[in-house]
Amino acid sequence: MTDLMQPAPSSLSSPPIAACRQHSVTHHGITVDDPYAWLRDPDYPDVKNKEILAYLEAENAWFEAAMAPHKPLVDRLFQEMKGRIREDDQSVPQKDGDYVYWRAFEIGAQYRKWYRRPAAGGPDQLILDEPSLADGHDYFRLGALSVSPDGRYLAYAIDTNGSERFEARIKDLESGSLLPEIIPGTLSSLVWTSDSKGLLYGLANESWRTDNARLHWLGQDVASDVELFHEDDEGFRVSIGLTSSEKYIVIATGDHVTSEAWLLPANDPTATPLLVAGRHPGREYDVDEHDGTLYIRTNDSHPNFRLVKATLEAPGEWEEVIGPDAHFYLTDFTLFKHFYVTEGRQDGLDQIELRDYATHEAKRIPFPEASYSASLDDNPEYDVTKLRIGYESMVTPDTIYDYHLDTGELEVLKVQEIPSGYDATRYATERLMIPARDGTDIPVSIVYPADFPKDGSAPLHLYGYGAYGMAMEPGFSTSRLSLLDRGFAFAIAHIRGGDDLGQQWYLDGKLDKRGNTFTDFVDVAKGLIERGYAAKGRVSISGGSAGGELMGAVINSDPDLFGAVVAHVPFVDVLNTMLDASLPLTPGEWPEWGNPIEDAEAFRTIQSYDPYGNVKAQAYPPLMVTAGLNDPRVTYWEPAKWVARLRATKTDENILLLKTNMGAGHGGKSGRFESLHETAEEFAFILWQLGVKG
Repeated sequence: MTDLMQPAPSSLSSPPIAACRQHSVTHHGITVDDPYAWLRDPDYPDVKNKEILAYLEAENAWFEAAMAPHKPLVDRLFQEMKGRIREDDQSVPQKDGDYVYWRAFEIGAQYRKWYRRPAAGGPDQLILDEPSLADGHDYFRLGALSVSPDGRYLAYAIDTNGSERFEARIKDLESGSLLPEIIPGTLSSLVWTSDSKGLLYGLANESWRTDNARLHWLGQDVASDVELFHEDDEGFRVSIGLTSSEKYIVIATGDHVTSEAWLLPANDPTATPLLVAGRHPGREYDVDEHDGTLYIRTNDSHPNFRLVKATLEAPGEWEEVIGPDAHFYLTDFTLFKHFYVTEGRQDGLDQIELRDYATHEAKRIPFPEASYSASLDDNPEYDVTKLRIGYESMVTPDTIYDYHLDTGELEVLKVQEIPSGYDATRYATERLMIPARDGTDIPVSIVYPADFPKDGSAPLHLYGYGAYGMAMEPGFSTSRLSLLDRGFAFAIAHIRGGDDLGQQWYLDGKLDKRGNTFTDFVDVAKGLIERGYAAKGRVSISGGSAGGELMGAVINSDPDLFGAVVAHVPFVDVLNTMLDASLPLTPGEWPEWGNPIEDAEAFRTIQSYDPYGNVKAQAYPPLMVTAGLNDPRVTYWEPAKWVARLRATKTDENILLLKTNMGAGHGGKSGRFESLHETAEEFAFILWQLGVKG
């Protein structure tokens, strides 16, 4: 047995070596060794084991020592990135009922303040002061935020340690005082009843799953709150929302592949819930209401979804309104009083369409660029004459429009300001299609300096995710400019596992087809190299969470392609996590990854790509890994175990760093500047490893 060796902080001439201890699990006749299983504290989420904490602190000390010579570069990058942010920035005000609402940063502030003023005229009112709420906390995150229909009360929820267990409070906006009731452990939106006297919310259970919807009446003891709905399937999670007309509260439950929704009158939340349609495995749907008619988006007949309608009297009898389309992926719909909006992607490109309730004919809003990201923005009111829309591309900063329904004019309300200056003509963007090894064309969005040489001499950064049906939009980033201005191209690989090209694109990268995600990314990297965007070993890559799993898989399979790798809170211990039903996420994740406990084939599939289990004696590229001690999504021991095994197994002398945020969770440090500093560290690491002048 090898004991943990912790170098003295004054020397740190070598990294810490984690103890290797015999541990194994056997399923389906297959035994899997897990020599770093001891890094999981049995009392998690209360991590107090001194040996584990000592190892994580030793890795943090090694990270600091290794990055110390590059601190001037980190500082320079941070100042660049900070200089591109308007410090006293504020959102575009938007009317909601009797008030106009907006939020704003003050100079130097890490967090926002939230304001409103009467729509008819009157003084500004500070309704929520995030900096004050964050004061004294190393971590702060505002969760749900909701103003009561009568405008008097503000319900909000905060997390002060990154565990994503929020505390909900209620503020009387007339007096400015907090109501005495406190609701701890929420993990949901906060939804008001129509009389502004009741608040619906969901609690996280011991396994960090929201399996309930509860009702709190103002002025009553929280202990007397009523459970309106309970979900018995441990893989399902409950969410709460409102229909667009705000007549009904929607209680939805589901996992990654199956959903079910119930309706409650917003003016009578204790009424018997109305079931829209019972759950059927593999069928997803979401629902809204307009003048007594239910509109439902569902994938019951095609993976790209269709829109149907039903009556409140027979909510499960569906009549098709918009049929499915193999080239148009219906991602969302929003109902307004006199029209409705459908959103989707036509062959992967965002589209917003206005539709008439009588004819359902579509009027598509045109956008000027060949590749972009566009969606409805903040539209809280039901009866409107214009739509708030958000738009950006890899070269166009975030732009907020009002689309005028009567004229079709796109009125620019705000363009993201870059105080240090920005000239879009200095950059170029394009959308490529690169064939994967099975012949499937993979879309790639790429941006680079206008004078970028496509001869393999310049560096390239490639980003990917590829999971949960989450598309990676080709949006704008001010931080990214720090790489572009140093000669990089920056590419996003729209690999299978996301839903960039529709729901089938997602299905073709999950469960037994998960390997497509990894090979797509590798083939995109090779294709970009063949096209002269970089040379082998001059490609840096990054991804987080499931994208961190992607990083682990591709450096096991093709380590020589990449010159630097950054894996944020990486989901790399997939097999062990999916074998542990006691972990918060596991039962709900089986539809995404497979259930290796019951399914031998799922076990073998996950085992075949599991990054931690497939670490081998070979040279690996330089690697920077991050973790969060309080992370409930990817538990801290996954990246810790992976780094420990890599350090003990790999044959190269390349740098391997692990940084664990000891007071944060899945998203890293909070606050706009603290998170920016972590991006500066990541970019400094990439520049250092690729030998690019900082």
